[in-house]
Amino acid sequence: MGRLLNIVTPLHTATKRDYMGRMNDDKIGCSLKAREYEADYWDGDRRFGYGGYRFIEGRWAPVAKALIETYGLKDGSSVLDVGCGKGFLLYEMQKILPGLKVTGFDISKHGLANSHEQVRPYLFNYRAQDIYPYGDKSFDLVISLGTLHNLRLYELEAALKEIERVGKNKYVMVEGYRNVAELHNLECWALTAESILHTSEWIWLYGKLGYTGDYEFIYFE
Repeated sequence: MGRLLNIVTPLHTATKRDYMGRMNDDKIGCSLKAREYEADYWDGDRRFGYGGYRFIEGRWAPVAKALIETYGLKDGSSVLDVGCGKGFLLYEMQKILPGLKVTGFDISKHGLANSHEQVRPYLFNYRAQDIYPYGDKSFDLVISLGTLHNLRLYELEAALKEIERVGKNKYVMVEGYRNVAELHNLECWALTAESILHTSEWIWLYGKLGYTGDYEFIYFE
């Protein structure tokens, strides 16, 4: 298995979260709405998800730069984003490297329809747990941010195996916890997570499934 990285965490920790407020706000109803992954999840009220996931110039630039530098990407390199959402990260990566070949897929029709227009032609509707329509080692880098923990374990196994198969390099970011306090906060905040695992369980799972890529954990401290 690869390295434990710290690429998205600085962006994640820049936002404050009211854990108990979300838990006490019709959590079941809000979770059911969020799991549709459509307009309410992306651009509806914050209680259903992002509360307006709009493009902010440069917001994802530090993550894009870190990925490019970490994996030595250059013009002509290829990247697949599993669970790309609105494609903002792919846009920022291609903005740095105009010759970068980007591809992404997501289950959300709303997310894809409202993706950044520059990368929209390279995005399509697909599920992370299905067999990817690509040959072995087709991409120089496969990334997946905040998607895999939304799958059940048997779906997660399928997705990780496909990421491993089609990528020369791999990086996945998932939600995890290290202690009871973080578990409590994660359970309060998460609307869509199906696999809520301790970091040791994630690492064990990666090893068991033969995942050789890099990884990062997002914590709710």
